[in-house]
Amino acid sequence: MKITVTIDRDEDGVWIAECPSIPGCVSQGDTKEEALTNIQEAIKLCIEVRAEHGMPLTIETRQVEVAL
Repeated sequence: MKITVTIDRDEDGVWIAECPSIPGCVSQGDTKEEALTNIQEAIKLCIEVRAEHGMPLTIETRQVEVAL
């Protein structure tokens, strides 16, 4: 299963990875690679918990065009 994640560096230099299609699914790492590995585990756990509670596994995400 392929899931979109975002990754960004915070003001302290820590890499933050987030899965926009799973509310609250966030992880971090000292390196970009570590953050990506950690978010993969977080996604698995979040999906398990959502399934146990009968919640949809993901929520809908879309791209919109914004004029700048």
